[in-house]
Amino acid sequence: MKEITYEELSTLPKDAYKLIDIRDEGLVAYGMIPGATNIYVEDLEGSKELSEIPREKKLIFYCEIGRMSRELDDTLECLEEWDCYSLAEGYVGYVRSGMKNEADREEKREKAEESIRKKFHKQLFSPFAKACKMYRLIEEGDHIAVCISGGKDSMLMAKLFQEIQRHRQVQFELTFLVMDPGYNKENRALIESNAAALGIPITIFESTIFDAVDTIEKSPCYLCARMRRGYLYSKARELGCNKIALGHHYDDVIETILMGMLHGAQIQTMMPKLHSTNFEGMQLIRPLYLVRESDICAWRDYNDLHFLQCACHFTDTCTTCHEDGTTSSKRLETKKLIAELKKTNPFVESNIFRSMENVNLDTVIEYKKDGVRHHFLDAYDL
Repeated sequence: MKEITYEELSTLPKDAYKLIDIRDEGLVAYGMIPGATNIYVEDLEGSKELSEIPREKKLIFYCEIGRMSRELDDTLECLEEWDCYSLAEGYVGYVRSGMKNEADREEKREKAEESIRKKFHKQLFSPFAKACKMYRLIEEGDHIAVCISGGKDSMLMAKLFQEIQRHRQVQFELTFLVMDPGYNKENRALIESNAAALGIPITIFESTIFDAVDTIEKSPCYLCARMRRGYLYSKARELGCNKIALGHHYDDVIETILMGMLHGAQIQTMMPKLHSTNFEGMQLIRPLYLVRESDICAWRDYNDLHFLQCACHFTDTCTTCHEDGTTSSKRLETKKLIAELKKTNPFVESNIFRSMENVNLDTVIEYKKDGVRHHFLDAYDL
């Protein structure tokens, strides 16, 4: 399919073309180009929305980085009546096109920081600071590697760390760490652009994780997640850090709890901090533990920020790769289930979260502690 750049597109009259976003709903949830219509690539054939577009308009298709739309066959029967183009660099190219001006970047940084201190202080900074204090995530003399994946959660976490450091209640150091495991050049460029626009001084190091998992058919996301964490621990320790911070939020926690029960036949949670079992003296912390995803999205949208949902080179075919190795379909399914339950029980989210704080071992048939299984019959007659 013929390509058109975003710069070329911006010279066309708005009524001369129609933008078609062919990504799945997981990626679309992270943002669309204004005025676009979402028709998933597999639904183009027989699409009622597509058939209603006037034939004199150009159809401009885009995906995440321009690969999938470029490979679309414009001789398909459903497309043969239009003049069709693929948007070069896709959604990522659109986002980057708005961050090339130095003055615009400075304005974005100032607005983002002010919104954390004022408009979103209660929703974002307060629960962040509460989690840090409640779970003792930040301690005197810490050197924390703030791990940035390129998504909204880790970028906000970096800004919240900068803000809490300004308060100087505890003396600690920060290193904003980005691992490039084999990103597409477009994805890496977007991470760098967002970091520059938000005033986050990132340290980038490279690995070959994506090449290593390319040929893995079973659970590549799980293997990738495990390898990423190992590389992050190793680099963080090399830089003198004693902790790595990951951007999991409240919604990740409750989804993990429910997914463990429904798909893993187990009761467990995503802990606010953990000692590393392979890197002595290192800890993992999750300072967004009490922050709601809806508030993160509100901050992102208020500041007109655009982040990657997944920065791996499977982006066009894999909606996201979570740190725990789960795929987007299971996450999205669980997220929808919780939303449905909330319609009749407004406290369902907090109930799921607090269930991990109210475990009664007297009513548990079997549990595991330090790798050893304990059955209720072991002490039943004692």
